[in-house]
Amino acid sequence: MPLYEYECKTCDDVVEILVRSQDEEVACPKCSNAELTRVLSVPSAPSMSGGSSSLPMAGGGEACGAPRCCGGGCQM
Repeated sequence: MPLYEYECKTCDDVVEILVRSQDEEVACPKCSNAELTRVLSVPSAPSMSGGSSSLPMAGGGEACGAPRCCGGGCQM
């Protein structure tokens, strides 16, 4: 049973939904809208340095707060 990440076209909320079958209808848990777009999920990876920090972020800046922000110093 795959866990997919969806973005709602109405409220711009991004959610993870467990999909039990390909025919299952999914809806936004926030606004109940059925118009969802499946987005590419980025898997986490363990740190290879042995330290307490994880993989470095692109840009290393502050998060801009956009729904799909990478936290890497966006120019928004």
